[in-house]
This record gives sequence, structure tokens and C-alpha cells, in this order.
Amino acid sequence: MSKSELIEKNKMRQMANAIRVLSAEAVQEANSGHPGMPMGMADVATVLFSKFINIDPLNPDWPDRDRFVLSAGHGSMLIYALNFLSGYKDMPIESIKKFRQLNFNTPGHPEYGHTQGVETTTGPLGQGFATSVGMALAEKLLNARFNSSLVDHYTYTIVGDGCLQEGISHEAIEFAGHLKLSKLIVLWDDNEISIDGKTKLSTSSNQISRFKSCGWDTQKIDGHNYEEIFNAIEKAQKSKKPSLIACKTIIGFGSPNLAGTEKTHGAPLGSEEVKEVKKQLNWNFDSFKVPQSIIDDWEVVKIRGNKKRIDWNKRLESDPKKEKFNNFLTQSINEKFEKSFKTYVKKLKKEKPKLATRQASMNFLEILNSSVDNTIGGSADLTGSNLTKTHKMKTVSAGRYKGNYIHYGIREHMMGAVMNGIALHKGFVTYGGTFLVFSDYMRASIRLSALMKTKVVYVLTHDSIGLGEDGPTHQPIEHLAMLRATPGLNVFRPADAVETAEAWEESLKTNGPSILALSRQGLPAIRDESSSENLTKKGGYILKNANGKRDVTLIASGSEVEIAIKTSELLLEANINAAVISLPCWELFENQSEEYKSEVLGNVLKVGIEAGSEMGWHKYIGSEGIFVGINTFGASAPAHELFKHFGFNPDEIKEKILKKLN
Repeated sequence: MSKSELIEKNKMRQMANAIRVLSAEAVQEANSGHPGMPMGMADVATVLFSKFINIDPLNPDWPDRDRFVLSAGHGSMLIYALNFLSGYKDMPIESIKKFRQLNFNTPGHPEYGHTQGVETTTGPLGQGFATSVGMALAEKLLNARFNSSLVDHYTYTIVGDGCLQEGISHEAIEFAGHLKLSKLIVLWDDNEISIDGKTKLSTSSNQISRFKSCGWDTQKIDGHNYEEIFNAIEKAQKSKKPSLIACKTIIGFGSPNLAGTEKTHGAPLGSEEVKEVKKQLNWNFDSFKVPQSIIDDWEVVKIRGNKKRIDWNKRLESDPKKEKFNNFLTQSINEKFEKSFKTYVKKLKKEKPKLATRQASMNFLEILNSSVDNTIGGSADLTGSNLTKTHKMKTVSAGRYKGNYIHYGIREHMMGAVMNGIALHKGFVTYGGTFLVFSDYMRASIRLSALMKTKVVYVLTHDSIGLGEDGPTHQPIEHLAMLRATPGLNVFRPADAVETAEAWEESLKTNGPSILALSRQGLPAIRDESSSENLTKKGGYILKNANGKRDVTLIASGSEVEIAIKTSELLLEANINAAVISLPCWELFENQSEEYKSEVLGNVLKVGIEAGSEMGWHKYIGSEGIFVGINTFGASAPAHELFKHFGFNPDEIKEKILKKLN
């Protein structure tokens, strides 16, 4: 080894040791956390950041930056140490000292929007991996539209053994390989340790073979050998396939007594062992002290990224597609759509078509996708049922990234994460469909959508027992309650074509995720030309006033609004004046003033009608109210028979109300 090579190796080792010591000290100071992974992957991260990654810490949102995702989010000190050393303005040493403490930007797991340089929230294992697939796909989609002058970057992801054990990983591996996402480079922390001990306790999978079989390039390296790390990343960058680099590492590298064991995984090393770590690494500096010489060595990240960003800005300024590119990034909806939308809704109110709300959704999408060129739709192998593909949409496939429709396959969990990745990357308004009941499979992804406030629209059709003969396995009962319980998630269940269009409009304007729960069966029109206002954005409204002084309030959503209207007509024959309330979105209704909500609900007997769980309804109907719903699983039969069987019959509901009033 030449003298210059030796100096470079020693410099890299010191740069990596800064990560190790900061991670060990921060976890010890917090008395909680996961020091082992950042200590083990410090060498890989140092090579990646010092030699390859193009980011500008002073301009962290630069559009053509490389994306770095720490899927093994429990090792959060790795990214916080990297951010501190790379010079992010929001990551002073004080933040490192306050790791895992309230009101600091160094939470236990990385959180998007909370810390600069964190591209996605991670912690639930496998989520970061699948989300990074979405980012890599977004890069391909944007590149196809704006060429490499404006869009040409990599997505790097560090995954752990746990990420690859989670089922979502296989969905992501298959999908990325199928689409040949060549700008995706996955660095696997192959340390053979989980919290319980050796990974052989629970798995004997050959990950290299798994990735190869799905169309990935694969490499195996010593994760502590700088030359091997460098060569592997360099080779991966040239691949025409997504790449896996298996980095054989020692968890807790640098800990003389605990390295290589599960004891470094999820607990502080102990104050004495931290001292031994510093001795082992020849780190003769005070706690949380990184010498200026090492800080100076890390400046290379900022210098390279700043130059890359300035060069890119110059290209953008002279590019004829500049305005269009910026519009893509802001996920804006153009004036052409707004005009078409207003005309469409006006027509619906006049003609009053009877439509399944899934069909009404497709009709809306025909207008949206014809007017806007930055939408990306898709479905988890239910395109013909979800009605998410409009007639001019073209399928995205390997090497054909100008399309705007994604066939996700039967991979709901990954679909949700990929849509999050597309949304986080910026450039597209994305939506994807499956049955409402199968939201179970992507619950974790939906939850992260809400936590990160990603603009993602989940088109969830076949929303009740109204799907009929497929039976209870396919009939959602508890799902609306579950989704409504999720903070930051708007759940729309429209009652007709107008409400469906209004729900879509509101979803597109909301900075956060939305659920559209849509019917399989046809529903009559409930809205007319009496109002030009988007009433759905209020969450709930008086659809039909009582004929005189109100005696009862009937509250319903979706397909049951029709039943509420018919019930009100029967009650009127019995001299009972009922108001009918359509409640398409609880979350938006809760945002209204107390005065408005009181006006809508009234101070009378309240009856909730919804083909789903009772949970949550009593905040609207009160303890004395009546709920007509389903607290069992469904059954297999034609839809009209099921509604009758489960008591969604205006005559039965009327009798319950009369009995209560008397």
C-alpha cells in the first residue's frame, strides 16, 4: 500500500469513527436507542457520502439531489451523525446531544418533515425500502419527461436483516426488478444479528439468490473494506438493473466487548463500554467532540453537492421546459382542469345519473387525466374493478417510463409505500386502487402517508356489503372505523356522482392523504342544481331539510344516504319531520365550527345509518341515538338481499324510530 493510499485509508477510518463515537455517545446519553447498526455501517456510509452521493446540505430540497433512505430506521443515529458531519444547518451538535428528547429534531426513528435530509419516515421495517422503490420509479418517470439534463440522480437505501424479513420487501424486490429501476442501489447491512440474537434463529434464506431471481444485480463485499465498498457502488451505478450490495459487517464495530452480538442492537453500550470504544478507536477527544480536521474532511460532501446544484440550476434556467418542470414539482392542478371540472359537475347536477361511485370516480378521472399531465394512477391488479385507468392512459413498463399508469400487481402493501415514495420525490399526483377490505394489507403504508402528510389518493372500491356475492372475506365492516381513527387521513365515502367529484377535488387540494371509499353498486343522484358550492368539503351538510320543525335527524354516508331519504319520506307519512344529513367525510366535518355542526345535527333524536361498524358513531348520535349498521361480518348473497337481511330497510328503520320516539 502506497503512502497516499495509507493516508486516505486512515482519513476514511477517522471519518467513520466520528459516526461510531457520536452514535455510541448519543445513545448512552439518551439511555435508549440502537448503537450497533450505525457503528457497523459507518464505513459504508462514509464511502457513500464522501465519494458518491450528490446532496447539498445547505439546499436540502434541491430537486435533482440523490435520495438517501435509511430503511433500518432504528439506526437513526447514523443519519443524524451524517447530517451533522455533512453540515446540515438544522443539525448542530446540540441536537445530537439531545437524541430522542422532546422538541429536538433527532427522534428515535427518522421522521420526514422533522429533520432536514430525512427523505421519508422510517422505523417500521421494510417501509423505507419499498418507499425508496417509489422514489427510484419517480426518477425514471421524470427523466422520461424532462431528460437527463434536469433529472439524473440515484436512490440509495440502507436496509437491515429485518427489512428483508418483512413481507413488503419481497413485493418491493419483485416490482423494482420487473421495472428495471437501475438508479436504485440497496446497501444491505448483512450483520446476521437481530434483537433476539443470530438471524439463523428465524431465517435461512439466501438473499443474494432471492434478489437475483427477481432481476437484480448483486454483489457481496466486506463492509469494512473501503476499496471494496467504493468499487461495488461504482459498479452498481453502471448497472442496467437495480442493485443489491450485501455488506458483510460487524454490528457494533469498535466495541471491544460487545461487537458482533445482539447486545449492541437495541440498548446503550454502557458508560464503561463507551469509554472502551473510544480507546479501541484511538478517539482521544471529549464527549461529543469532533476535531476540526475531521469536520474539514467531511466538507467534501457539501462542496461536491453545492457545485452539482449550481451546475443544475444553470441548466434549469436555460431549459425550455423550466416552467413545466416547476409545475410538476409543485404538484399543481392547472386552470384547464378547473374549468372542465366545473362544467362536469354542473352537468351531473342537471342530468342526475345513477352511477356506482367507482364509475363516477372513473368519469372524474377521465377529465383529470385529460387535463393534467402529472398524474400517475394504478391498481393492485384490480384495474377493471377499481376503474382507475382512463382510456388515454399508457402503462409504465421497463424502459417505457413515459406512461402514467402502473400495474402494481397483487402487492397492496408495497403499492402504498411506492405511492408514498412517488409523492415524497415530488413531480406527480399519485393515486392507486384496490378493494376497501384490502386496505388491511397496506395499513402500515397508509398510516405513514398520514404521518408524513403525503399527497396520495387511495381509491378503495367495493366499500360495503353492497359488493354482494363475494361474501364476508371481501366485505369491509370495521375498515371505515379503522381508517377514520387515523390522524391526518381524510376518509371520503360519497353518496353519488357529485359527491364523488367533490371528494376528488378536495383530495387534490389537500396536503395529505385521502381515502375514497366507493361503491360497487349503482347509486341514485342525491344532489341537484340548488347549490353550486362544494358541500363535501364541509364534511357533512343538510341534504334534505325537515318539513317543518325537525323531529329527528337521519345521518348517513355513501350508499345509505338513499336509504335515509326513503326513511324520511316514510316518517313524514307518520307526521314525523326528519332532516337528512349526508356525512361523506368525518374529518372535514370535525374541522367546521361548533355552530355549524350543531345546526347540521340538530338537538333532536339522531339516527346513524351506515353499512359498517358502529364504532365512532356515538359522537354524532349520542348515547340515546339509534345506529343502523353492522357489528358482525357480512354474508354471501346479492347486494339487495344483504341490505334487507342486515336491516337496511326504510320500513324497519322507521319502526325503530317511532318506537324510540314513543
